Amino acid sequence: MTDLKQFRRRALRISANDNVAVALVDLPTGEEIVLQGITYGLTSSVPAKHKFALADLRPDDAIIMYDVLVGQAASPIRRGQALSTSNVRHRSAGFQGKAGKYTWQAPDVSQWKNRSFLGYHRPDGQVGTRNYWLVIPLVFCENRNIRVLQEAFARELGIATPQSYRRYLAEMARLYREGKVDEIRKHKFTETLSLESSSPLFANLDGVRFLTHEMGCGGTRQDARTLCGLIAGYIHHPNVAGATVLSLGCQHAQISILREEIRKRDPHFEKPLLIFDQQSSNLESAMLSEAIRETFLGLVDANRMTRTAAPLSALSIGLKCGGSDGFSGITANPAIGHVSDMLAALGGKSILSEFPELCGVEQNLIDRCETEELGGKFADLMRTYAMRAEAVGSGFDANPSPGNIKDGLITGAMKSAGAARKGGGSPVTDVLDYPEYATAPGLNLLCTPGNDVEAVTAQVGAGANLVLFTTGLGTPTGNPIAPVIKLSTNSALSQRMHDIIDIDTGKIITGEVTVEQTGEAILEQVISVASGETRTRAELKVQEDFIPWKRGVSL
Repeated sequence: MTDLKQFRRRALRISANDNVAVALVDLPTGEEIVLQGITYGLTSSVPAKHKFALADLRPDDAIIMYDVLVGQAASPIRRGQALSTSNVRHRSAGFQGKAGKYTWQAPDVSQWKNRSFLGYHRPDGQVGTRNYWLVIPLVFCENRNIRVLQEAFARELGIATPQSYRRYLAEMARLYREGKVDEIRKHKFTETLSLESSSPLFANLDGVRFLTHEMGCGGTRQDARTLCGLIAGYIHHPNVAGATVLSLGCQHAQISILREEIRKRDPHFEKPLLIFDQQSSNLESAMLSEAIRETFLGLVDANRMTRTAAPLSALSIGLKCGGSDGFSGITANPAIGHVSDMLAALGGKSILSEFPELCGVEQNLIDRCETEELGGKFADLMRTYAMRAEAVGSGFDANPSPGNIKDGLITGAMKSAGAARKGGGSPVTDVLDYPEYATAPGLNLLCTPGNDVEAVTAQVGAGANLVLFTTGLGTPTGNPIAPVIKLSTNSALSQRMHDIIDIDTGKIITGEVTVEQTGEAILEQVISVASGETRTRAELKVQEDFIPWKRGVSL
C-alpha cells in the first residue's frame, strides 16, 4: 500500500534510492524540507512539480528518480538546488535480455470478481462498450464523399453533434441583422455539455462515425498495408456493429488488402461490411445513393443490438498520458497503473504504448515479459524506433514538449519513468507492433508514438474498448468509437478545465486518498462508462480525433 503520510509533506522522495525529490508546492529559497528524517535546506526556489537535489552532484553524475536513471548533471548542482534544463541533460539506462523470472503480487480483486458491465456482445466473443456504425475511406481521395455522407446522415437522422455553438452564432447573426453590433460584443457563450439529437430514430445505436485521413496512396506499399491493418482493427472492434468503406479503386490501399487484414483479426468475420468502389460505378451519384441506402439498412440491423451483462474480463483498456506534468508519475499514472493491475488479475486486457516514452525503463519491462521471445521483440522494436529517430538527427531525448519541461519533466528519461507507471506492475503478456490487435489477457505493449492522437488511434485499432487518458496540462482529445476518460494529475487543472476532465486524481497529492483508493474509484467509473450509464467529457464535446500513424519519426 502507498504511504499516505508522504503526500502530506511539501516535497516527496519517490523511491529510497532517488537522489532528487519533487516539490509538491512552490518552495522558496532557504526553506528547510524534512524527508525520511533528514533536513534539506533549499539553496534556490523550487516551483511545484520540479525537482531538487538531495546531495551535491558533480558534472556527469547520475540523477536517479523512480529508482531509475533519468539524467545526468551538466554542471555542479548543490544539495537543495533546483534541477533545470541548464544543469541537467538527458541520459538513460541501457538494456539487454530478460534477466530471471519475474514475480508479481496481484492486488486483491475479490470484491470485483462477480461485477459486470452492460455491453454489446459480438458474434466473435468480443464485447463493446458502445454501438457504432463506421464510415471510412480507403484513400484520401474519398474524403469529400465521406463528408457528403456525413452531412446527409447528420441532418436527417439527428446524429449527435454539439448545437450550442450554432445557436450562439445564430443569435449573433440576429443581433447583426437588427443593427445591434454593440450587443454582440457583450454576448456571452454558455456551453451545454449534452449530446442533442433532433430525431433519435435508432435508440440502440450510439451513432454513425465518419472518419477521414490523408493516407492510402502516394506512400510506400508498407504504409498502405499498415493503414488497411488499422482500418481492419476498427472494423473488427467490438464497439463497431458494421462498416461502410469507400474506395477510389486505383490506390495502394486495395480492397483485397483490407479483406486480408480483417481475416487476420477474425477468420470468421460476420459483421456487415459494405464496400463501394467509385471507379467501378457509373456515376458518383450512383455510388453515394447506393451507399446511403445500404448503410441505412445496416443501421436498422445494428439498432437491434441491446446491452447485456458482461464480465470485467471483457474490458480492453488503453493506457495513455498527454500534456504530462511533474505530478503525472505520482498521481494519475500510478492510479491507472493500479487499474491495469486489477484488470490483469480479473482476466481483462490493458494496452501500454508510446514507445518513445518508455526510454530508460526498457529493462524493467523486458524483465516483466512472460517469455524471452517477448522481451526480445520489445527490445528490437525500441532499438529500431530509436535508430529511425537518430537517422533524422533526433532521438527519444527530444520527446518532452515545452509544456512538459515547464511543468517539471526536463529530460526524456524523467518523463518516461513517470509515464511507464501507467502499466502498473503486472507481467507483460504480449508485445505488439503497430497495427497488431491485442488478444492476450493482461498487459500488452503496443509500439506507437507518444503523439496523443496517433497513440489513442492505434490503441483503439488494437481493440481498446475504452481509454484512460491522464493529463497534467489539459489535453482535449477523444476517439470516434471508444470512450476516452480524461484524468487530471492535479486538482488545479480539474478546476480550471473542468469541461474536459472526468476524474481528478490530485487528491493523492493533498493526502485525501491513496493511489490504490483512486484506482478503485477509477474502475467504478470505467464500469459506469462501459455500461453506457455515463458519457465522458470527450463524448459530450464530440471530440472524435483520428490520425493513423504513418510509420516514420513521430515522437
